[in-house]
Amino acid sequence: MNYRLLGKSDLQVSSIGFGCMSLGENDADNARLLHAAVDIGINFFDTADLYQQGQNEITVGKAFKENRKDLIIATKVGNQIRTDGNGWNWNPTKKYILEAVNKSLQRLQTDYIDLYQLHGGTINDPIDETIEAFEILKKEGKIRFYGISSIRPNVIRSYAYRSNICSVMMQYSLLDKRPEESCLNLLADKNIGALARGGLASGLLVNKPAKPYLNFTEAQVKKAAGIINSLSSNQRSNTQTALQFVGRQPAIVSAVVGIRTQQQLEEAVKTINTAPLTAEEINLLRLAVPLNYYKEHR
Repeated sequence: MNYRLLGKSDLQVSSIGFGCMSLGENDADNARLLHAAVDIGINFFDTADLYQQGQNEITVGKAFKENRKDLIIATKVGNQIRTDGNGWNWNPTKKYILEAVNKSLQRLQTDYIDLYQLHGGTINDPIDETIEAFEILKKEGKIRFYGISSIRPNVIRSYAYRSNICSVMMQYSLLDKRPEESCLNLLADKNIGALARGGLASGLLVNKPAKPYLNFTEAQVKKAAGIINSLSSNQRSNTQTALQFVGRQPAIVSAVVGIRTQQQLEEAVKTINTAPLTAEEINLLRLAVPLNYYKEHR
């Protein structure tokens, strides 16, 4: 496994991260899979208080109670589950964040969170208040570092210039190259680590039947998947080709992959040791579909 510093932090995160949202409902099965990930080198695990209404944090906390200090655990805040359990409301206020962190700490069975992320955000949020809440939590030792999870350029710019975020989690893949227009360069310039999710485009680049995705037609999705398949072989699978395309970006520190099975885990991790994409292969992939852009929240 390879490890890289996450932006301005001192967190050395694995270049393949474990997206816990895909975990099932059985704590024992989840623990076996999570520990298998640790055994083969993954040290970065991403969850959120919203996932399964907190149960995702609970299952991660149970699994890592004994080896917590060896790992980097990230979770998210901002989506407040309604009291009746029917959906959630967006709440990035200082008051809510300072309350929500304690519940996440309890569910995760830990006294600190390595990376606490705002789970979304709009340009109309009380951004300075949100930043103040994260800074308070750092001083209190409840979190080590903070970041945001957002695909909105105007939100990303605001936090990049106004806060001490060390990371931005964003969607990035062959079918979603929107961050290339401005976000990835900005993050590199500001020494903010990018955490890429959705590298397999919900499986459309790997093994799922083609269908429209973002602004791409079914035919364009099929073409992109076909080129990935043509560049894959016994030495490099479709998954590994797709993840290598993601990891080639200098600003991207870790590709966070949603993992549900041992097979998915092993295939994702093998990306590290498979034959790297050549310049010619990268060019073929870049030309597979047009560069897409963020149309809103610019």
